[in-house]
Amino acid sequence: MVLVDSSAWIEGFRQKGRIEVKCAIEALLGAQKALWCSPVRLEVLGGARKTEKRKLAGHFQSLPYRRCTEEDWDRSVALAWKLRGEGLNLPWMDILIAAIAIHDRVRIFTLDKHFEQIANFVPLSLYQPGYGGSYQEEEKF
Repeated sequence: MVLVDSSAWIEGFRQKGRIEVKCAIEALLGAQKALWCSPVRLEVLGGARKTEKRKLAGHFQSLPYRRCTEEDWDRSVALAWKLRGEGLNLPWMDILIAAIAIHDRVRIFTLDKHFEQIANFVPLSLYQPGYGGSYQEEEKF
């Protein structure tokens, strides 16, 4: 599974969004590998225009959804302290999303550079689409 971050969803839903992001999301959806979670729900639906909210919610209805737990919040606090010790003060939602992905051992598809920064210090796996946006299996070593 690939946890699709709000930055990718928002770009993919834009009328004039980048075609490579749109193709990558379509490939993830086609392969039934796209996942979303509570903080992404807040960022995407909470920031949607009133006229788009229902349509967007419909897009997400059939996707696997990961709810936040108390343990996710605890792991996020620990991750925030670790990153802060490395000199990084990042948005709380990004830390929460990263903590969920790390715990669940899923990759994140994102356009947000904060996740690259996080991945420099913890075992966070970032998703890179294949050629033409195709779904790319995780490399096994």
